[in-house]
Amino acid sequence: MKKSEIARLACEELQKLYPDAECSLNYSKPYELMFAARLAAQCTDARVNIVTQTLFKKYPTLEAFANADLTELEQDVKPCGFYHTKARSLKEMAGQLINNFGGEVPDTMEQLLTLSGIGRKTANLMLGDVFGKPAVVTDTHCIRITGRLGLTANKEPAKVEKDLVKLIPPEISSDFCHRIVEFGRDVCRARSPRCSDCTLSYFCKYYAQNYKK
Repeated sequence: MKKSEIARLACEELQKLYPDAECSLNYSKPYELMFAARLAAQCTDARVNIVTQTLFKKYPTLEAFANADLTELEQDVKPCGFYHTKARSLKEMAGQLINNFGGEVPDTMEQLLTLSGIGRKTANLMLGDVFGKPAVVTDTHCIRITGRLGLTANKEPAKVEKDLVKLIPPEISSDFCHRIVEFGRDVCRARSPRCSDCTLSYFCKYYAQNYKK
């Protein structure tokens, strides 16, 4: 089966399973999504949502983040891990958004990548969720599952993104990535994937190699 056919079937099946899939990070302002995504690096979305529920009330504006005491901010984000780096990123990003972009989140990949601690994964999340642009967010779920399906042989996020851009229709690429996260949590887990319960197994390379007789 060609990769293009596998991609088409994956899009169809995931849409059936998760028609309303969306980002699991809570936010009310565009920059809050970006800050939450920065905190989510090597941390669960559930934990980040607990932290940001208090964090965004304590620092309700970009100015509040930019002027925050770094040591205090570090303690505020400490439950998310890597708190020295993450706190510094939030404070620097707030200042960059104010000074370089008039307090608004930029809407291009090039501009987003100039912000402290922002890589292509978070930039794509912003482009897709905030600005409704084509975007492929290659998180660990996406890399693992598209590899198992046979859509990519790469493990590096940028290379996986490049492979998937060729296969996933741009108008549903952002939704596809949210759906694959849900699928990764429910079915196609890193350890002990539930292949016997998987509706994608009939075209899955991993299933064919490991289970199909």
